[in-house]
Amino acid sequence: MNVKDAVKKAIEYAAEIFRAEKPENIGLEEVFLNEDEKAWEVTVGFSRPWDHPKQTGVIATLQALNPKRQYKVVKIDNETEKVKSIKIREIKSE
Repeated sequence: MNVKDAVKKAIEYAAEIFRAEKPENIGLEEVFLNEDEKAWEVTVGFSRPWDHPKQTGVIATLQALNPKRQYKVVKIDNETEKVKSIKIREIKSE
């Protein structure tokens, strides 16, 4: 499996698995080939309806353009091309 196929599969899988939660702005954030586990780790980012702020006025208008994002790591077996897991990617604060 090449990187393009892994990314496509991860994005499609995330869109399908979270479909009931109405994800939007789904896209690639990062991709890594874990050679020890023989798996692609593809980070997919997206927003859900509750990621939009609940404020009103000008601030709400500006924030609506930039909702919070959720990040999920989709792990795909490089040999079988099957999704092995989806995990929350932890955001590390500095």
